[in-house]
Amino acid sequence: MTFALDAAGIEHACRVLAARAPVLAEVMRQTGPPPVRRLAPGFTSLARLVVGQQVSVAAAAGIWARLETRLGAVTPEALAAADDAALRAAGLSRAKVRYLRALAAAVRDRTLDLARIAAADDVTASATLRQVPGIGAWTAELYLIFALGRPDLWPAGDLAARTALNRMLTGPGPRPTPRQSAIQAAPFAPHRSALALLSWHVYTANPF
Repeated sequence: MTFALDAAGIEHACRVLAARAPVLAEVMRQTGPPPVRRLAPGFTSLARLVVGQQVSVAAAAGIWARLETRLGAVTPEALAAADDAALRAAGLSRAKVRYLRALAAAVRDRTLDLARIAAADDVTASATLRQVPGIGAWTAELYLIFALGRPDLWPAGDLAARTALNRMLTGPGPRPTPRQSAIQAAPFAPHRSALALLSWHVYTANPF
């Protein structure tokens, strides 16, 4: 399946978004288009997203750097060989140690076939990923967006994305629930991944 979120794909999607909502055109005039952000498909990127769950970007980067220092390449084999103490010393919670071990085991025994995930449709790919302990909707959606370039996913569970979108569309006010955010994003199909990139871009530039 083609990676749709390259520079040309994002530029095209942003033109469509701007045409549908003039407020987004004004936002993009002020901030510029969102940058291309891409992860290599495979175990390492999925593991990195697990590490990034519910922590800041800076904290996740620090934990990942310490993991690389201790393990070298973060692979299923390296995780299987490491003891819990080494993983905890890198900054992982006990829960994330369990999640990474579960992910490593699923990839090693091919319970989780990431090549098949790449060929599957969004619904099937997300559902398959979420069968692994510790991988929920947020992790699955971000993997599909950043590693596989899927063009029409809205990560409604991401606080930054839904906060920024709501602020762009309605101005200051209460943060929407994930369900409300999904409804807000629905009119922007089939370019909701680019909408997410724009929302993160705006949030990073001017956190609300």
